[in-house]
Amino acid sequence: MIWLITVLALLVFTPSLWVRWVMKRYANDIADMPGTGGELAKHLIERFELKGVEVEITELGDHYDPQSKMVRLSEENWYGKSLTAVAIAAHEVGHAIQHEQNDARLSARTKLVPIVNFLGQLSVGVMAVAPIIGLLTRHPVPVLLIGVVGLSGLLLRMLLHLVTLPTEWDASFGKAMPILRQGNYIPRDQEFAVKRILRAAAFTYVAAALADAFNLFRWAAILLRR
Repeated sequence: MIWLITVLALLVFTPSLWVRWVMKRYANDIADMPGTGGELAKHLIERFELKGVEVEITELGDHYDPQSKMVRLSEENWYGKSLTAVAIAAHEVGHAIQHEQNDARLSARTKLVPIVNFLGQLSVGVMAVAPIIGLLTRHPVPVLLIGVVGLSGLLLRMLLHLVTLPTEWDASFGKAMPILRQGNYIPRDQEFAVKRILRAAAFTYVAAALADAFNLFRWAAILLRR
């Protein structure tokens, strides 16, 4: 069992490590880059006339918030003149463009995120108290029932991450890459590197889904042993 968990852990966390490695590799500033990630985001918002959309620095990771119509960039990408900063800025503005175009996939995800996140947090809490209830009741049924409820929350969160992938892929290669290429915002000889960054940005949610899958397997194994 230990070797199986080790193999699964490697399979699960390798994509996440790859995403971090790609982002870090291209995070060095380029002297002749025309602007920072924050400046590019502001410029693209004006260029595409995204009314009501603003940009700000965040400590919660780069993302677009459809509720407040806010493109949020980490401090590193806001001030950075790197390929990573520019690519991520374009990717997040890509989500704002999706929002402006009433993209059905983004709309569905926006509505589901609060519900699934709540159920995911609830499931973690439920599974944490399941063993305690089992000890108090000395009966397996409550533990299994609570376990099923808890695991379902993790399963829903994992599925949400996978469903999000087409939206992320479109933000990267349907929006950001054409914008960066056609607007000459990046050096032509760096397009391959930018594609890698945008691919990593899109696959962030795959890594998150795999992490949830690992937790799902781990909790299921614990509950089935009881």
